[in-house]
Amino acid sequence: MFEKILVANRGEIALRVMRACKELGIPTVAIHSEADEDALHVKFADEAVCVGPAPSGESYLDIKAIIGACEVTGAAAVHPGYGFLAENAEFAEICEVHGLTFIGPTGEMMRRMGDKAVARRMMSEAGVPVVPGSEGLVESEEHAVEVAERVGYPVMIKARAGGGGKGMRRANDRKELLANLNVASAESKAAFGSGDLYIEKHLIGPRHVEFQILGDSLGNVVHLGERDCSIQRRHQKLIEESPSPAVTQDLRERMGGDAVRGCAAIGYVSAGTVEFLLDDSGGYYFMEMNTRIQVEHPVTELVTGVDLVKEQIRIAAGEPLDIAQDHLHLRGHAVECRINAEDPDRDFAPFPGRITEYFVPGGPGIRVDTHLCAGCTISPHYDSMIAKLLAHGNTREEAIARMRRALDEFVIVGVPTTIPFHAKMMADPDFLSGRFDTGTLERKKKAQEALATAS
Repeated sequence: MFEKILVANRGEIALRVMRACKELGIPTVAIHSEADEDALHVKFADEAVCVGPAPSGESYLDIKAIIGACEVTGAAAVHPGYGFLAENAEFAEICEVHGLTFIGPTGEMMRRMGDKAVARRMMSEAGVPVVPGSEGLVESEEHAVEVAERVGYPVMIKARAGGGGKGMRRANDRKELLANLNVASAESKAAFGSGDLYIEKHLIGPRHVEFQILGDSLGNVVHLGERDCSIQRRHQKLIEESPSPAVTQDLRERMGGDAVRGCAAIGYVSAGTVEFLLDDSGGYYFMEMNTRIQVEHPVTELVTGVDLVKEQIRIAAGEPLDIAQDHLHLRGHAVECRINAEDPDRDFAPFPGRITEYFVPGGPGIRVDTHLCAGCTISPHYDSMIAKLLAHGNTREEAIARMRRALDEFVIVGVPTTIPFHAKMMADPDFLSGRFDTGTLERKKKAQEALATAS
């Protein structure tokens, strides 16, 4: 096992990793920007190193400074958390060059699965269903039109290296396709440095269902069930739950089996997530793979009892999985609400500021992952997610009831948050019935706008 781990991140995920390390008896090193000098993750770590000023590009994304922090402190491994450098293949490879263990997959694996067109091809070759679309990248406008007319409109234009909805556009006909190609390419190039695109058939009203995967260096791969991430806004997840209200045991075995087979075929090592689109007839299609720990990983931890971060660390240390697929069972139901410092009444605009009052909910089945404390400041330089509130119960109904109670208890004063939005969702008839998909929130918004216009 590692003698010391540097956590190359901030906020709640840095604390989450440090807690796992502490339970394993591994000392930790925090990195921080000048703005985060008094942050909880800095206080919680055994050692801390400032890596630059507030902007993330000059601190949390400064690879040279992070490697220097490892050398100064004698850290043997680096855990990247999620975001920042978590899926940066160059960073993983630089760690290796400097004799450091990157707690995650290899840089080459990240490149393959980060290239959506390559990932799609590799999964298809492994027998995993993929959405009908281009076999590779779109080479010209004529090629795009040919693909779209072959699979049928509507289609989705997607960035080769996309994420977070960037470089993604829907086209309902040939005119929209041609108009959106250059827009999507320019957005992708600005965000990811590549304007390459591919095209997929747009599924109407699909659910976003993802499977948590663990793979070790000996070729053992297991899945830990699914998470339903269909409650989204602009392709950003807001609420996650496990198990999915739409997935039967038979469907779980088939989807999970395909996820495992795909990861085994590509030799995947570490924690990862295979994401699918699920249609209303039970058909499912590979969408993408995330080669890191996910924001929503605690949902899976609550229903399986498996500490995913500890497993990541053990796998990186060369240990074999001690989890057998037949011994993994989902226990009860878990729901996660992402609490953001955003104003739902102002189109979810980010709202940095100082927290003046703060009270965390508790009681049976409640978990809160956060880096907040009374008096702390929400910086404009970083992501607006400030907490993850989770509820676990014996049934979905009990988990939602506990979440409703916890949201009522959660007090954050000083900045607007998405707590009121989540409270409304926990009483929403479509959510309560489990009848929702990735377009549910957008349809509700349009209906509200139409009603406001009519009145």
